[in-house]
Amino acid sequence: MVNRFARAAVRRSLGRVRYVRPVPPASAPPAVRRVYDPLEREFGVLAPPVALHAPQPRALAAAWVILRETLVARGRCTRAAREAVAAAVSLGNACPYCVDVHASTLHGLVRGPDAAAVAADRVDAVADPAVRDLVRWARGPAPGGPPPFPAEQAPELVGVAVAFHYLNRMVNVFLDGSPLPPAVPGRLRGGARRLLGAMMGPAARHEAHPGDALDLLPPAPLPADLDWAAGRPTVAAAFARASAAVDELADAAVPALVRDLVGARIAGWDGSPPGISRAWAADAVVALPPAYRPTARLALLTAMASYQVDGAVVDDHRRRMPGDADLVAVTAWASLTAARRLGARMARRPADRPGAG
Repeated sequence: MVNRFARAAVRRSLGRVRYVRPVPPASAPPAVRRVYDPLEREFGVLAPPVALHAPQPRALAAAWVILRETLVARGRCTRAAREAVAAAVSLGNACPYCVDVHASTLHGLVRGPDAAAVAADRVDAVADPAVRDLVRWARGPAPGGPPPFPAEQAPELVGVAVAFHYLNRMVNVFLDGSPLPPAVPGRLRGGARRLLGAMMGPAARHEAHPGDALDLLPPAPLPADLDWAAGRPTVAAAFARASAAVDELADAAVPALVRDLVGARIAGWDGSPPGISRAWAADAVVALPPAYRPTARLALLTAMASYQVDGAVVDDHRRRMPGDADLVAVTAWASLTAARRLGARMARRPADRPGAG
């Protein structure tokens, strides 16, 4: 009963993907099936935040590789610690879908009220001091102080944070609300989360072998801004391969002038929300040729305020590039560029900061 409820809830949310046509499992081509099969087997469900990438199979592979090798694969940190980071980052990015999934999974892994406190964004009510420090650090959107863990755990915990800074943006653009059925009233949502956690818990306790997803993408060098991953070869390889794949997609889908402008804007960003209106994004793109402005605005909003992307923003971009694969490529590049920037800031320790020492 629990499994049927949770699987049905998550599969229903795949049917609520916006702006692109989802790829059903029954008709998935081989490049998509190569990701769908291990995703459902190892994560426990055909998770829509990954599956929504399927119109662009290389972006799909990149999303699964970084999620799998940071959150799902066996590592030095407990799965509960990684789920706490995933839920906290999702809170900071105003991504209720991911908060529900990962707070529920945390509930399936730990006893006591801490998972509910995380889901409710009550950091001070988290009883376990290690979990509380992790949540406070990851909650953001700007880094909440130096990492509260030894440097050897950075590849996994910073890796999870970067994976969810990426996935939250894609979810905010392409998915609506929560995996829980919309008819569940607010007073019953805690119980519904516990049911979801009961289903997700067994899969989360399974320790998947590290590195098994890497063959989905070709080898690539590790960029300098991802050097925090170097201490764990499988995590480093995952981010190197995924970043190279997404950058190559952007070379074809995002004009160079747009990549330069968006990259420069993100490079100077500290993760703070840019404002409640979208005027900042319109102002930022006025120097570009008119044909490029909609794509630049979509990319900037996806990167820095993904909750502000709506149908009008997407439609403006699609007048130049109507395909689903291109839309996924543009938003994946913007999301991963922002996630990499924030991950580099989150990984910095006091000795790395300007003026330290």
